[in-house]
Amino acid sequence: MPSCHHEEEKMTQSSLAIVIGGVLPAILFGLSGAFAKPSNQAGIGTGLYILCIGLSVAAVGAFCCLIVPDRTISVRSCLYASLVGITWAMAAGLVAFALSRYGVPISRLVPVYNMNTVVTVLIGLCLFAEWRDVHTLKLAVGTLLVVIGGAIVAHA
Repeated sequence: MPSCHHEEEKMTQSSLAIVIGGVLPAILFGLSGAFAKPSNQAGIGTGLYILCIGLSVAAVGAFCCLIVPDRTISVRSCLYASLVGITWAMAAGLVAFALSRYGVPISRLVPVYNMNTVVTVLIGLCLFAEWRDVHTLKLAVGTLLVVIGGAIVAHA
């Protein structure tokens, strides 16, 4: 019996992790994409747009430092976190530029840039050897569907 309880707990932990690390971020990333259009339509330079985002990120980070007791950091972790910020800010700037300069509909743009999942999946498989822990056929089919969906939406 203890093994069944352990399996149930593992499944619950796994489901909770998917909600916390997948479903909620998907909603929040979706909202952030939706907020990008009115911000750029209201008139803001790309640099100031990224600066406003950065200040907001810093405020959320400070709040998290207050409520989450773990403040572990190393030079290496800080460098990687900085790379997350740099690459994300560059991507956000390009989205803002495309919205303000070319007036592309956000409903077409977001599905295309959300093909970033393919890039991350490939990096995870190759660089982090995650191919050992996933069902590669399912992953390949899902990735293909993401690419096809992005291509269709780009031409909508």
